[in-house]
Amino acid sequence: MAPTPERENRREPGGIGRRTLLAGAAALGTAAAVGGAAGCARVDEGNALERLRSQGVVRLGIAGEVPFGYIDEDGNFTGEAPDLAKVIFKRLGIDRVVPVATEFGSLIPGLNSQQFDVVSAGMYINKERCQQVIFAEPEYQMLDAFIVRKGNPLNLHDYKDVVKAKAKFATGTGYAEIDYAEQAGIKQSDIVILQDQVAGLNAVESGRVDVFSGTALTTRMVVKKSTKAEVTAPFAPTVDGRKHIDGGGFAFRPVDTSLRDAFNVEIAKMKKSGELLRILRPFGFTEKEMTKLTAKELCAQ
Repeated sequence: MAPTPERENRREPGGIGRRTLLAGAAALGTAAAVGGAAGCARVDEGNALERLRSQGVVRLGIAGEVPFGYIDEDGNFTGEAPDLAKVIFKRLGIDRVVPVATEFGSLIPGLNSQQFDVVSAGMYINKERCQQVIFAEPEYQMLDAFIVRKGNPLNLHDYKDVVKAKAKFATGTGYAEIDYAEQAGIKQSDIVILQDQVAGLNAVESGRVDVFSGTALTTRMVVKKSTKAEVTAPFAPTVDGRKHIDGGGFAFRPVDTSLRDAFNVEIAKMKKSGELLRILRPFGFTEKEMTKLTAKELCAQ
């Protein structure tokens, strides 16, 4: 069974300390309104890239998820996807990028209703979403990992191990890991749903659960300062009998192929030169998160 559309990501999605950007959205109220008239206009089925160059601004839909796209404690617009967007769109002749904060589930509807021009949130690319938007080539891939107690006393390294050990399993609200666990035979009624990785770490450290599942990136980040817990080696979950690797990328309206294609040219150069990893590394990404997967492959999953 593939992840359902309602389960927002991936990614988990989530990120460490998942936020809804309520404060950030207020701070960005003016920015979100930039190009208001353009946002209400009919879809321009001409050359989207030329249109944005003429306007001099591109509006980016973000969802307040660390490390993908968020407002930091100083009120700065940052994250792996927005920082990548700033570089690429400047090279495409668009100097100004403006964040538009929304809930994750509103990103695709907001894109297609022209509230913004592109989704810049590290969104997982999957079959359901590919029926609604077009994706650039993925900038990263993502595996799963577990938060367990120091020493991994139950020897948990994948979902099948959880079943064998009859371990108390937890993951986050809306996480794709819910589906992966069910695929492995963990009953939905036995899954403890927590808010995010921080709550998961606390639950493992206190002994309320034996294991918390999330992405390799976010679990790795959250256990850095823990003296009671550790993270397991990354692994690919099994979906429909096959190893499954997720990948995330920028989403565009289906009519905006010229914009997506130009974006792909730049991201290909950055992958080849190593610049992509240099931009993503400050957000916790490593060589293991770099990918050769294509949007076409991910759309078929």
